[in-house]
Amino acid sequence: MPRDFTPYESEYPDLTETVVQISRVSKMTKGGRTFNLTAWVVVGDGQGRVGIGHGSAKETPEAIEKAKYKAVKAMKPVVLWHGTLPHPVEIKFGATRLIMKPAAPGTGIKASQPVRAVLEAAGYKNVLTKVSGGSSVVNVLKATLAGLDSLRDPVAVAEARGKSLDSMIRRFSSGRKEETRAPEDNPEA
Repeated sequence: MPRDFTPYESEYPDLTETVVQISRVSKMTKGGRTFNLTAWVVVGDGQGRVGIGHGSAKETPEAIEKAKYKAVKAMKPVVLWHGTLPHPVEIKFGATRLIMKPAAPGTGIKASQPVRAVLEAAGYKNVLTKVSGGSSVVNVLKATLAGLDSLRDPVAVAEARGKSLDSMIRRFSSGRKEETRAPEDNPEA
């Protein structure tokens, strides 16, 4: 009896999904090689929840559906601060090293395809990233999710330290641009 993978669609109607990788794998058996397809999918709501999933099946749509189902079940909340990260993060996962930094409004997401898929699904708009070491898609996906998991909420940190939020966050804290006025003694401006 086949599984029904549809109940999550009614619970999460506005999810975005991105297929990051589809690959063909084979297994040697007594009767010869058997081939399967594996898929890695990133799912997010754009409001600070994201998950990754892996599925394997004989056909591509089935593998994608399995991966999507697992990604929805594995969705986690992440810290989203005015469309960027609250602080820089450096994470190592396997041979992959990933550096993610907050960026000014209007910068966009500067990242490789797996990192971009996770950040866009979570709802980030301005982030700078650098991947070094191993560039395996699976390790990069897991490193990105581990990096987002390690983010700390600036409001909770400020309360725990007994400081004001403005003294904690130096860059991009307000999410608004400062007003620039021309000096009154300058008739040109």
